Parts: sequence; structure tokens; C-alpha cells
Amino acid sequence: MAQTLATPGVYIEEKNAFPNSVAAIPTAVPAFIGYTEKASRDGQNLLNRAVRITSLAEFHNFFGAGVTTKFNIQDSSANEADFFVDGASYKLVQESESRFFFYDAVRLFFANGGSTCYIVSVGTYMNAGDGFGEPTANTVSKKALEGGITTLIGEDEPTMLVIPEAVVLEEADCYALQQAMLMHCGFKMKNRFAILDVYNGFKSRTYDKQDVITRFREGVGSNFLAYGAAYYPYLNTSIVQNEEVSLKNIGNADVLQNILEKEAGVLHADSKKAEEFRNEVRKISSGNSDSVTQTLRVISPTFKSILGRIRGLLNILPPSAGMAGIYTAVDNARGVWKAPANTSVASAIGPVVKLTNEDQEDLNLTVTGKSVNAIRSFVGEGTKVWGARTLDGNSQDWRYINVRRTLIFVEQSIKFAAKAYVYEPNDANTWVLIRSMISSFLNDLWKAGGLVGNTPEQAYSVEVGLGSTMTPNDILDGVMRINVKVAISRPAEFIVITFQQKMQEA
Repeated sequence: MAQTLATPGVYIEEKNAFPNSVAAIPTAVPAFIGYTEKASRDGQNLLNRAVRITSLAEFHNFFGAGVTTKFNIQDSSANEADFFVDGASYKLVQESESRFFFYDAVRLFFANGGSTCYIVSVGTYMNAGDGFGEPTANTVSKKALEGGITTLIGEDEPTMLVIPEAVVLEEADCYALQQAMLMHCGFKMKNRFAILDVYNGFKSRTYDKQDVITRFREGVGSNFLAYGAAYYPYLNTSIVQNEEVSLKNIGNADVLQNILEKEAGVLHADSKKAEEFRNEVRKISSGNSDSVTQTLRVISPTFKSILGRIRGLLNILPPSAGMAGIYTAVDNARGVWKAPANTSVASAIGPVVKLTNEDQEDLNLTVTGKSVNAIRSFVGEGTKVWGARTLDGNSQDWRYINVRRTLIFVEQSIKFAAKAYVYEPNDANTWVLIRSMISSFLNDLWKAGGLVGNTPEQAYSVEVGLGSTMTPNDILDGVMRINVKVAISRPAEFIVITFQQKMQEA
């Protein structure tokens, strides 16, 4: 507005030369929901609160470490045995009702390039009171995990949703929870993407009614499939280290002691050496598990084998948390428009189930459209993510993960920038400013490779104005309509190279 000039003199007016700009929102901020050892910060209870962290060290400070999962040694048939001693066969059976692996899943996330994330602890897995006035969580609860999803409604920053322990629930509860995840992402919030695991994803396919992929496709429903992706199979990882497995992981130490005493006679014909061995074994009941563990690792091949087997079982993890780390790494290195595929999985020895090209055909292309992305092992290349499809695999619009996530990125970035113009005059001056602001943002995205086209006009268009996107009634109603069209980059999923012999010309 021009100044009122009444007194002679020199007056200065400043005008803004540039419109507001669109600030790109972060694209790789997953929210994890699960059970932790503790949930406190400076004496404050953090249960059922979304806590932003940027490192594993912060997770340790607020939520502690992992649970000691116990296994009982039981007699078994030879074909089910984990180890043998003096002709007898034994297997390891998990003692607790639930396998709490949230901590290991978060470690897999950071190992694969994860950084900033949100943690929602819905309970603790301690056997004693947790000190927060909350019930102790002895088993994973669908109700508690669903409550964690509700907690995230008030958070705008998370762009991914991951619940690794969903697969610990009963099968029907797992599918119900995964449907709730898709509804949260695609209906309630519309600004985030769910990464799902296949229930019993450690099992091979059987291609019948009990097939794990068939049951997953039936159980996950048909709603909001464009807002989620699933991965199969589980991973053999190296997250749990040797020193993390000890005598504490064996629930029936008395049975172990009896077995190792038998081993003494097998290893040592010399009765004196055998007795020395047994004396060390009897220290199992001493209570000094760390010291006894180190000694038995050295003198007992059976004990070393048992701990190795326990470590192997603990290192079987569903891939969703690791995939969230890969999404983050790809976003930071290339951009959200790059498909999170053909990428190695860090801290992974290999997939639990080895898939062939034929195995993957039904995973990738199916009449139901519910594509499941494969994780495969290739000779000389290691373990790789070999799929980039959403669950809406037959959709021309939302078939690819990077397309869905890129559009979320564009929508939310423009949405937050446009808030500055709420209650501004709905006239040509405002329309020009908004068109210029959005076009500048999309032009930068095009230059970075997120949009395709030889020219900006081929890559995007922005329309706003009376007679273009609005009617006089829209303006009377206080409505400003903006149309944005973008050509998002899509992956070259199938590369076909044609070879043909050429006739000799000389």
C-alpha cells in the first residue's frame, strides 16, 4: 500500500522481488512401532509417544537394548535335530510366547543407511514390573500396536510406517494390523507409505491354499494397496553378534549340563581330562554365566555349536526395517524418484528362502495385482532387493513404489507452501505468485531427474485462475483451485535387448 505523502522529503519503499518458495519436505522418515526394554527420558514416561531419534545411540538412551530370548533344549528326531551328542539328537525350542525383535529390527534399519526416524514404544518386554505403572508385556498385542498407529496421527513428519513385530501376532491379527497400516497411510493421512512383511516369510512357497504368499494376498485385503509394499522372504542377518549370545539364552541349563557331561566321555578317553571337562561344565550352575560361557566356548564343541545355532535363529529377521533403511539411503543418495531396488542389503548373509526367476514370476506379476517384492541372492553380487512394486501391482498409475512416494513428496511439499496464501485475496496477483512458486519447485525437481521430459513443458504444468480452474462461484465461495500435472520418472523394470544377425557386406 502506498505511503501517504504529506511532508516534503525523500521516502523509501521496499518491495519483495521474489515469490515464496516451496520447501522440499523430508522423504525418508520412517515411524517404527514395537516393544522396547524401557521407555523413558529424564524420568519422563515415553510409552505410546512418538519420539524422534537420529541414531542408535539415542535409541539406547531412551529405549534400552534387546531382550534375552531363551531357548529350551529338547529331545528330537534326527531329521529335526539342531545338534547331536553321543548318538542322541536334540533341538532348540523358543521358551517365550513372543519373539521380541524390535531392537534388532531397528539395528537392521541403521545398518542399511537409516538415520532420522520416530519410535513408538507400546510396551516393555521385561518379566518384572517396568516402573511406569503399565502392564508388563509378555506377548505382542495387536491392540497395543494399533494404539501406536493412532499415536502417529498427530505427527506430520513421518513418511513411512513399519511394524516389524506384526508377524509375531496370530495370522489373522497380523493381517488385520497390516490392513490398519494401509488405511492409516492411504485414507487417514495420505502422506506416508507402509512397508509390510509376509507372515511366515521364512517358509518356502508351496503353491497351494497354505502357500504363504497366497495367504498374504488374501489376508491383506484390497484397500489402499498403492500406499504399501511387501517383501519376501525373511533375511539371515549378522545383526546379533557372537558376544550377545551366552548361557543366559538357554532356559533349561540343567539339561545342557547333563548333555555336556556326556560329551566329556566322547571327547576325552583319558578319564582325568574327562573329569576336568566335567568340572568346568558343573560351573554352569554357579551363576557367573559370562565367565562360564567363555570357558565352554573353548573346551566344548557342542556348546559352541548350540550358541551358534541360537545366534542363527535370532538373526532371522523380517526385511521391513532393513527396507526402510534402504529407502532412506536411496532417497539421500539419488532422490525419492529412484526406485529402491537393485540395491544390496547390508548385514544380510542371504535370504532365508532362495528364489529363482520362475519363483519370482508369480510374486511380481499376478492377476490379483498384489505384487510382492523379492529379495534374492545372486552369485558374486550378494543379497539384493529385486522388486520395486507397490501392492497395487496392476495399476498403471501406482504400480511403482517410487511413483507413489514421489507424488506424496510433491503433494505435501506444495501443500505446506500453499498454506502461506490462505486468506490472501483470491485474485490474479495471488494466482501469479502461486503459479510461479509451484513452477519453480517443479522445475528444480525436473532438473534433478525426478520428472521426465525434454522440456519443462513436457515434464509438468501448473494451472490456476478464473476461467481456467475456477468459476465465478468458486471465487464467491472462497475456493482457489490449482491443477498440477507431473510426469514422474518410472523405472526400467524390464530391459529387452534384441539381437539379429546381419548379412555380410564385404
